[in-house]
Amino acid sequence: MRPRVAWALPALLLTLLLATAGCIKVGPDYQRPEFAYKVPQTYDQAKNTVPYEKLDRWWEQFGDPQLNQTVDEVLKSNLDLQATAGKVLELRASFVQSRAARFPTVSVGGTAQRQRSTSSLSLPTTQTISTEKESYELSLAATFEVDLWGKLARAEASARAELLQAEENRRTVAQTVVASAVTSYFNIRNLQRRLVVNQSSIIAYTKSMTFVEGRYRRGLTSALDLRQARRSLAQAKAATPTLEQQLGLAKQDLAVLLGRYPVIKPDPDQGIDYLARMKPVPPGLPSELLLRRPDLKAAEAGLESLSEKIGVARAARFPSISLTAGYGYADSALHTLFSPANELWNIALGISQPIFNAGSLAAQERAARARYAQGVTSYAKTVLNAFSEVEGALLTKQQQDIRRQLLKDAVREAEATQNTAQNRYIRGLQDYLSVLEAQQTRYSLADQLVQNELSVLTNRVTLYRALGGGWAKPPVLAKAEK
Repeated sequence: MRPRVAWALPALLLTLLLATAGCIKVGPDYQRPEFAYKVPQTYDQAKNTVPYEKLDRWWEQFGDPQLNQTVDEVLKSNLDLQATAGKVLELRASFVQSRAARFPTVSVGGTAQRQRSTSSLSLPTTQTISTEKESYELSLAATFEVDLWGKLARAEASARAELLQAEENRRTVAQTVVASAVTSYFNIRNLQRRLVVNQSSIIAYTKSMTFVEGRYRRGLTSALDLRQARRSLAQAKAATPTLEQQLGLAKQDLAVLLGRYPVIKPDPDQGIDYLARMKPVPPGLPSELLLRRPDLKAAEAGLESLSEKIGVARAARFPSISLTAGYGYADSALHTLFSPANELWNIALGISQPIFNAGSLAAQERAARARYAQGVTSYAKTVLNAFSEVEGALLTKQQQDIRRQLLKDAVREAEATQNTAQNRYIRGLQDYLSVLEAQQTRYSLADQLVQNELSVLTNRVTLYRALGGGWAKPPVLAKAEK
């Protein structure tokens, strides 16, 4: 019979594990909540539904190898990303910890003791007798909580959702960091091109001043024209330090994103026409593209975790059943410890039911339901804000395209106006102030056109981030169009 007793503990534990595999799970099962507002099939600013798939490395659409290398380095070295990676590792350990609670806890213990005691005997003469005793014990103990109401299963599911939330939050940070790096990169390129416009204006104003000085020496113009020419040249030169400062700060910001010390290094413009390489936004973008955003996935994972915690709080109000068992040997001699006669074992089943707790457990369940209700509202707002970001980026794109074309027309007319004013001034038909105004208008519009390019590029980055990636067409659809 003893061998059967030896196997009683693991057999009973295995039976209970199998028996509780399909236990009742009290509390609600998570379902994605319905929103009070209606979610359209397509975006208001991009209608006509067409299927598209996610484009992970969307920055490669700009066709700049140096930009691609910059993003790769950001993903590898950014300190914010490294911090979020540590958070993911922490929650992975917490998930393993929650999952472990559903399995038996087994421990082994042993003691070895040698004890000496004295006693006195009343004889004709009092004598003291010393005795020594030895004891040895080796035991295997196990405890297991029967998850009858699904409390431990709910806790594990909640921990799993929190882990998913952390992983999606890490992707959100990665997406944000990449968008910041790309925007910073384009800002550097834009400031370099604004400096080119600025240097062009300085060269033009220098030539104008030289021309006016020549006319002044010959008595063909007044000292006022000469001073106006010198003032315009000084104003153009005064803009250079500000642009240089902004360029240096932009390079320092990008260096921090790259995890480097913010040292300013020479970085010539590649001369790439990014706008010409940008693919047009398709006329039909399905609104379901928004659901791939990691921040929305993280928000929903957090909501699922809150839902599972309602079940945990609910199950805490029901009886809990625990099993404890032990098996081992005990003897006063080490060499006979494992004798069958020294075998010890015990199995105990415990049941605990809360009777009075002044409403504490009920309040915990109500608090869990209230937190879930708050999570639903927060999730709905997150989704609504995400739709607003996409619609705003699409609307901004449309208006920026219109403004860019108008700026191009204005720059072309400003160049023609400047040429006309210079010709009339040379023939004595116009004062020099008109020439200066035409020059200033031309280079101001040229600078605005360069800044508009940055606005178009950063808005495209915003749209990519808002959609959680690009909108590459599925291979099947792309082949069909060919």
